[in-house]
Amino acid sequence: MIRRRPGPLRAVSICAGQGRDLIGVLRGHPRGRDVTARLVELDPHNAEIARQSAADAGLTQVGVVTGDAARTDAYAGLVPARLVLACGVFGNITDEDVARTIRYCAGLCAVGGTVVWTRGRGEPDLVPQICEWFAAEGFELLGVSEPGTRWGVGAHRFAGTPRPLPPGQHMFTFVGHDQLRRSRSGG
Repeated sequence: MIRRRPGPLRAVSICAGQGRDLIGVLRGHPRGRDVTARLVELDPHNAEIARQSAADAGLTQVGVVTGDAARTDAYAGLVPARLVLACGVFGNITDEDVARTIRYCAGLCAVGGTVVWTRGRGEPDLVPQICEWFAAEGFELLGVSEPGTRWGVGAHRFAGTPRPLPPGQHMFTFVGHDQLRRSRSGG
């Protein structure tokens, strides 16, 4: 278990959806009010649900941005963060964009901070390569789901050299899982 000293913490969620990855945890956590978060979601319906969920939980320090989570400008003023969530992202972008997004994680994440990500483990299983890409950027593996499971979940702590997140950059293009699967199968 990772324990942080009392005080403010920052978190960002890339392609946050309805905010379920973070809001539910903060709602009942004893340090939930210590976390200032920005959830970035392109879909207005999902963003509104996340906004309402945060309000219902009394999490006034959780902001939801309706916008393109691939744009580095969406995170200005809240990075480097202690927690970066990239859940549901890596299975919906090209392998090249996964690698590029991991490079940007070194600017999103504070030294000692953690990136948590997910991706399906179907063939081809990119999870081992994702772990290698994180290692190359100065991240230490905290844990990853076992091969043979349906979903890959990983957590990496940033121990590398801090670098600023460059403004005005585009980290990835959201393609969608179904489109990626069709392009891999040639159809």
